[in-house]
Amino acid sequence: MVIAQTHPPNVLPDATVTHITPDEYRAKEEIAEECHEYRNGEIIVMPGGSPLHSRIAVDITTFLNVTLRDTTFETYNGDLRIWIPRFNCGTYGDVFVIEGEPEFNGDRQDEILNPRLIVEVLSPSTEAYDRGEKFRKYRSLTSFCEYLLVSQNEPYVEQYYNSDRENENRWQWQVCDRLEDAIVLQSLNNIELPMREIYRRIEF
Repeated sequence: MVIAQTHPPNVLPDATVTHITPDEYRAKEEIAEECHEYRNGEIIVMPGGSPLHSRIAVDITTFLNVTLRDTTFETYNGDLRIWIPRFNCGTYGDVFVIEGEPEFNGDRQDEILNPRLIVEVLSPSTEAYDRGEKFRKYRSLTSFCEYLLVSQNEPYVEQYYNSDRENENRWQWQVCDRLEDAIVLQSLNNIELPMREIYRRIEF
């Protein structure tokens, strides 16, 4: 089996990749030292994050976890895999939130089917994929209705929201780029995520 390691996750190498089953992938992932994405039979190594990337993701997770702790929402970090049935894909978001009970993929306790909000902290090697193919796959999940793309190079967050989940392609877009502002998370009963909480330990 050839595993793509030196290519961005949205670009496959020229070499032929041996296709494996989802169960074979899961067995490998349980003992792997790094995360891999499963794409309809192919395994793609997910690039490691930088300290800056990790710091931003942790601060977002911490803020959401504390803010939502007495609600019906629950926050998860990137350790738990998101399974996307339509595309036969298993992937990892940096942060995501579900409403109510988690919907697991069959008897799997490590694959979630019902993320409501997903946050991706952008990196040079993953930005194109996060904006394009990965977002397209996420949109096929009926629970998913809000997406944040967070820059780690400047105070800049793109927010996508779909108020009509009967139409997976009808998304509204807006930008927040001032530290004194806050992002209103419509999928989480309009709680506010301050930009200073996202970038609280970052100096630009």
